[in-house]
Amino acid sequence: MKKKFYVTTPIYYVNDKPHIGHAYTTILADVLVRFHRVAGQEVFFLTGLDEHGQKVQQAAEARGLSPVDHCNDLAPRFLQLWDKLEIQYDDFIRTTQERHVKVVQAVLQKVYDAGDIYADEYEGWYSVSEERFITETEKESGEFRDVSKLKEKNWFFRMGKYQQQLLDYIKDHPDFIQPEHRKNEVLGFLRQPLGDLCISRPKSRMRWGIELPFDKDYVTYVWFDALLNYVTGVGYEQDAQRFGEWWPASVQLIGKDILTTHCVYWTTMLFSLGLPLPKTIFAHGWWLTGDTKMSKSLGNIVNPLDLIDQYGVDSVRYYLMREMVLGQDANFTMDSFIKRFNSDLANDFGNLLNRVSGLIGKYFDGCIPETEETEAEKEIREVAESLDDKVNALIDSLRVHEAIEEILVLVRMVNKYMEVQAPWKVAKEDLKRAGTILYTATEALRVSAVHLSPVMPEKTKAVLEVLGAVDSSSQWGGLTPGTKMQAHEALFPRLEVKD
Repeated sequence: MKKKFYVTTPIYYVNDKPHIGHAYTTILADVLVRFHRVAGQEVFFLTGLDEHGQKVQQAAEARGLSPVDHCNDLAPRFLQLWDKLEIQYDDFIRTTQERHVKVVQAVLQKVYDAGDIYADEYEGWYSVSEERFITETEKESGEFRDVSKLKEKNWFFRMGKYQQQLLDYIKDHPDFIQPEHRKNEVLGFLRQPLGDLCISRPKSRMRWGIELPFDKDYVTYVWFDALLNYVTGVGYEQDAQRFGEWWPASVQLIGKDILTTHCVYWTTMLFSLGLPLPKTIFAHGWWLTGDTKMSKSLGNIVNPLDLIDQYGVDSVRYYLMREMVLGQDANFTMDSFIKRFNSDLANDFGNLLNRVSGLIGKYFDGCIPETEETEAEKEIREVAESLDDKVNALIDSLRVHEAIEEILVLVRMVNKYMEVQAPWKVAKEDLKRAGTILYTATEALRVSAVHLSPVMPEKTKAVLEVLGAVDSSSQWGGLTPGTKMQAHEALFPRLEVKD
């Protein structure tokens, strides 16, 4: 693993309250950051809100509010959700903040001075939903809403100038765009000539944006503004030392629907500025219900707050991280949620805590017993000790669901070890041997809890407190014999499946 880890989420539009799509990406970033922190790295996690553009202006008008009042009303809802989801971000950026406005205007002036911005008149199809001009082919596809013909003078960024440089970069950096099928999608897009990007909107049509420093009659196109948040957040044009420490970003997480803006618009902007590109841009899939993407217009969005209130935040975090294979779509159903909860959390992880605490309470007065390892315990210890390298490698490869499964392999192995060794029987004839079995199972549970802490921070903290584990290291041997265990309630009470 690298020494510093800088992760970003997309910044979310404030045209509505947050939903499971926002929650998923932000939890994913939080989980990655926590794994890297457990591995001893310095981390920085940036998230925030995209508060400019036509969609925000229209959403504000629909509510009878000014754009700034609309943004100020909705922003706390995201912060409240992140707090409820146990998100430990380092910076929450809003594109209306003065620090960001200054960066956007400085960048525009730099790119303009470099000769990469020019004025021209353009006539074409404009999609309000996408906030950009679209091609005739895109219009005919029927995938774009609120399309109308526009003819107007605007300012353009010479994006096409950097097409070959981007193609060469993608070829030379195989890990830059992930997963592979998304990289191929971008390469397919780049097979056609790359046009220049319209980066302004006349104030006569749309006032809610950052004014161009070289033309007061125009505001900045929302994507040219929003994408720059990733450098604003680490001090670009404000703190050179800090920016040098953190940029380029280690991982930029995006949904697959904003692939082109990040892998083409953003990268060519960075080329123009002479800045390094992010190490990895990772496009994850969508949460589906049935075969349909969750969307407000279809009324099939799951509110993560409802799930948290009913089932607890850690179980929701666990399900979202375990169920989606990063890069693919995932299907959300209550049936799959309950099955995953019962099998992994209630039956495997939670049940192991109940078993060891109950038996240690019964035979050892609730104190961690002494241990004397045999071949059976050695196998458990070796699997536990191998987890560090396995989990770190999987997290580095952004295979979060596999990393979780590796940890659960140890938990299931220990449950089977308990069945085979039967310490409740052994205790009647050889209390010392029973103590070794229970120490081994309890220490493996502690190691598993440390590894699962990035996914379930509160529940794993509760487990470690029950075990009296002052050592939060994943190294074997952290439990001290003689430590008194704490009383506890069931960690994950089994859910009943209702018809």
